[in-house]
Amino acid sequence: ARTLGATLAYFLHHQRDATGLTTFHDDVLDYMPARYRPGQLRRLMLLLDREALGTSTNLVKPLERAAELLHKRGTVVVVSDLLAPLDGLQTQLAALVGRGHEVIVFQVLDPAETRFDYADAALFVDVESGRELYVDPQAVRAEYLRRFNAHRQELQTLVDRLGIELVPTPTDRPLEQALFDFLQSRG
Repeated sequence: ARTLGATLAYFLHHQRDATGLTTFHDDVLDYMPARYRPGQLRRLMLLLDREALGTSTNLVKPLERAAELLHKRGTVVVVSDLLAPLDGLQTQLAALVGRGHEVIVFQVLDPAETRFDYADAALFVDVESGRELYVDPQAVRAEYLRRFNAHRQELQTLVDRLGIELVPTPTDRPLEQALFDFLQSRG
């Protein structure tokens, strides 16, 4: 996310657009209002370069706070795997769109999460909760993929309904490349 944020910030700053940043996990950690002034890009880069805190992420509270903080219309870029319940997320994304913001969501996923093509039984550890689960992929693959694809479809329906662009971003592709391609496609 740092590289993506840095690339986006650099691009916008050099387009002479005001650029700001909000970092979060379960709550907002840093908020830098969007501005175009000397030193803003440097301060933004320093925030992006800090060690990531927290392990779990809940987008609802940070997006709610972002909607409160962002008074001028602008572009809001969200970078997340979005592997969480979508109910509260829909409300907060709708609040941002309703306030006139253009919202773009980069959904960052490991290709292994999308294919679940593991062959051997293994111990899986949820990095957000620390929960460990021994899994035989042969036994759970079909149900995992059914639920994963249902969630993905529900997310796509949600963003389509709100007019939000969803940019699938696999982890085996550099984030800055995904951003560059996205910006190129918009002219």
